[in-house]
Amino acid sequence: MEKFSGVDFYNLDKLLTEEELMVRELVRGWVEERVIPIIEQHCRAGTFPMELVSEIAEMGLLGANLEGYGCAGMSNVAYGLICQELERGDSGIRSFVSVQGSLAMFPIWKFGTEAQKQKYLPKMASGEFIGCFGLTEPDHGSNPSGMLTRAVDDGDSYVLNGAKMWITNGTIAQVAVVWAKLDGEIRGFIVEKGDPGFSAPEMHGKHSLKASVTSELVFQDCRIPKDRLLPDVKGLRGPFSCLNNARFGISWGALGAAMACFHSAVEYSKSRIQFDRPIASFQLVQNKLAWMLREITKGQLLALQAGRLKDAGTVIPPQISLAKMNNVDVALQIARMARDIHGANGVLDEYPVMRHMANLESVFTYEGTHDIHNLILGRWITGIQAFQ
Repeated sequence: MEKFSGVDFYNLDKLLTEEELMVRELVRGWVEERVIPIIEQHCRAGTFPMELVSEIAEMGLLGANLEGYGCAGMSNVAYGLICQELERGDSGIRSFVSVQGSLAMFPIWKFGTEAQKQKYLPKMASGEFIGCFGLTEPDHGSNPSGMLTRAVDDGDSYVLNGAKMWITNGTIAQVAVVWAKLDGEIRGFIVEKGDPGFSAPEMHGKHSLKASVTSELVFQDCRIPKDRLLPDVKGLRGPFSCLNNARFGISWGALGAAMACFHSAVEYSKSRIQFDRPIASFQLVQNKLAWMLREITKGQLLALQAGRLKDAGTVIPPQISLAKMNNVDVALQIARMARDIHGANGVLDEYPVMRHMANLESVFTYEGTHDIHNLILGRWITGIQAFQ
């Protein structure tokens, strides 16, 4: 297969800064050299390539768009391009970086004390500490306000009881940012691996995100010191601000998966001969490829403008919802269409298409389902909330 060179039908590279282009090319080359040759093996085995964590950290990709504490301080557009290239390798690699930076490091950076920032962020930026984010529960996904996990003030400590589910990085994490109700109000807590009463069993049997660690978090009279409370946030504003950062990265990451499927479909269609001609010469195939290019280009424009608005500090959550919802939706359709172009060969892991398709089924659901993002937009349009 011809080497991937990107998809830039509208000359969007001209709108990127020199730093943004440099970061993208760095990560693109690394994914080509280090991720793509091994990712199918990890997907088969259901394992996450831990050997890549130190390399990811060395490139400054952990907390890349945060300032200080060993973080790279890149633009949000540069961070988006990182997510795009990582997910072109695999959603599990992008998820690891996204959870580490947007969901675990960001709340400490935004809402933590200076002592908390100094203790955790440099080690998380270097990859010494891996983090996870505990919000979703077995019975509370789209409705996090109904969470059952509770924290009780017990004098010199807080005691947590409850469970979280579908937690990326949970089993391998040294640090968990956990959201629980304290006196009826949602608060954020930093839980460390080894805290008494805390366990993080890995979930198995997944058909999606197989090269990613997905876990439960279980708290049974888990006692943590008082200085592990995030003091500067109360209510759902805290976790939702984290989720908006993660959703922004996903809007770019999904494009990476779409580009991988598009590239594979183009190359396969030019080499696959049927009726004495390459199938790329047939109108039906060209129509599919043209649709893929159209939707990738539209998604790029959405993601880029969201990034510029985010860098300017003017982006609003519904704009991020639109980008996440649209780009994941079209990426999943592109993966399915690419599988169709590959015919029966599309189900083989000789090609990346089926792996991306299965991964995108999870991405379609997590960080806000497709339907929830539609309702967020519906609320913005009408001023009427259709859910509580």
